[in-house]
Amino acid sequence: MSIRRLPEHLVNRIAAGEVVERPASALKELVENAIDAHAGRILVRLAGGGIDLIEVSDDGCGMGPADMALALERHATSKLPDDRIEAVTTLGFRGEALPSIASVARLSIESRPAGAEGWLRTVDNGEVVEDRPAAVPPGTRIRVEGLFARVPARRKFLRSPRSEFAACVDQVRRLAMARPDIAFTLEHDGRRVLGVQAGESRPERVAALTDRALAMNSVGLSWEREGMRLGGVAGLPTFHRGVADHQYLFVNGRPVKDRVLSGAVRGAYAEMLARDRHAVVALFLDVDPDLIDVNVHPAKTEVRFRDPAAARGLIVGGLRRALDGAGFRAVQRPAADAMAAWTTEPVAPVAAPAASLPPLAESSGSSGFAFHDRRPTFFAPPPQARAEVAVEPPPASTQFPLGAARGQVARTYIVAEAEDGLVLVDQHAAHERLVLERMRAAMATGGVARQALLIPEVVELDEVSCDALEDKAVELAEFGLELERFGPRAMLVRATPAMLGQGDVIGLVTDLADEIRAHDAALSLKERIDHVAATMACHGSVRAGRVLSVVEMNALLREMEVTPHSGQCNHGRPTWIKLAHGDIEKLFGRK
Repeated sequence: MSIRRLPEHLVNRIAAGEVVERPASALKELVENAIDAHAGRILVRLAGGGIDLIEVSDDGCGMGPADMALALERHATSKLPDDRIEAVTTLGFRGEALPSIASVARLSIESRPAGAEGWLRTVDNGEVVEDRPAAVPPGTRIRVEGLFARVPARRKFLRSPRSEFAACVDQVRRLAMARPDIAFTLEHDGRRVLGVQAGESRPERVAALTDRALAMNSVGLSWEREGMRLGGVAGLPTFHRGVADHQYLFVNGRPVKDRVLSGAVRGAYAEMLARDRHAVVALFLDVDPDLIDVNVHPAKTEVRFRDPAAARGLIVGGLRRALDGAGFRAVQRPAADAMAAWTTEPVAPVAAPAASLPPLAESSGSSGFAFHDRRPTFFAPPPQARAEVAVEPPPASTQFPLGAARGQVARTYIVAEAEDGLVLVDQHAAHERLVLERMRAAMATGGVARQALLIPEVVELDEVSCDALEDKAVELAEFGLELERFGPRAMLVRATPAMLGQGDVIGLVTDLADEIRAHDAALSLKERIDHVAATMACHGSVRAGRVLSVVEMNALLREMEVTPHSGQCNHGRPTWIKLAHGDIEKLFGRK
């Protein structure tokens, strides 16, 4: 077969495969063009998740008829005044986006520079169908209709409108976060989804686009080294999420996804977060354009550093310095059950046993107040903060493989005496595994029993997270979690899995939304039962720092002995260890 030169329309479609992967990628290119046109206000309208319509309007510099015609030709751009591509300071520079989009959709451009006449040019899948004057305000408005409508091979690979809408929201959020000097508005199917005003500070803009609580639970960053400057917002280690989707990274104002930077964030929080939790950060790195290469990926989402180690060191050092400055600060989001624990409780006099113990009740002062743990118990009522006469003798240590509970250390580890040694149990890790195995068994036998809430809990989330949960509501009900939509940005929790007790409902629903969004939507929740059940089990298990009675500790040990895989938690960590008598004797030099 002889080599031939491809026709222009086919070249554009091939280029569109690199630049226009889905509606979100087309939207990203159009919003970047608006930003590069020095817009002060950008309005985005979507329909059908961006599949049916993408419209971007701005009040930027605008284009005349000649520039508009040239902008629709490949590799034509105003953003490279000379041939030094390494010195580019704009978001776009390739000159491929508009002709690529116009080759796979109906593209209309209306634009007018200040003091000139407006013009309209429409290209339908590569063919110019309209080119005339138009009465439009200064700036530019671009409409993209029927993306991939005439390319069924590409159209069938698009996801559902809700999934595509979620991707579009993420792109607008990242671009709006990078430019707090620009006002952004996003509408979907005629309803306003996102809106931020120009002139906000960087922390205010980040909090407005992520979580309002971040403003109270974060530290500011300002660090400079070796010609690189790091700014932004870093969430406290106690303000974390279940997935890494809430980490926003920018290099010279460009949203990027870079392994070096992501690894640096993990390294900075390594000693402060569990392995399955992720920090919430928005980091802005400003470097000399000569020290990075932005011409790496067609979508310009990756950069290459001349000195990756310096960039990583700046982020790790800057984050740790800022977090060290936070001192003892922790997340300012007290749980309702924790606030309700401060109650007035009459303390009845208890007869002292033969061996007198220190008067524990007096240590809280003479006010008559005692801190009572009202959180749900494992099996029995919570122990009171006073000595109690034993109702029955503790079980003998020879009766059970994991022995009999003798006490609790640091409110986290159960100390048990077995026939052949000393057993230490991580109460949270162990109970997490037990709850997971119970949920697995329940799902295998027809579903998890649910406990209806007397007062339904309202959980406020962003619209994309609510869409993800609503799509999976039927499957979540089989796990015992009954949800329903409660407006655009809230979910109503009517029932929770009975075996979880009265745990952190808001944290559970938030983490489940993150899990569902992070994994492939093509898989059902039943196919990801371990992910969902493990998330629920983590929120329904006994926490570290929870005081357990001897009865509760022994009940936990007995269930561990009959539960499969109870030797490790859901994250692979051991739930218990044993110190044999011989090892103890060696420690004391007896052997």
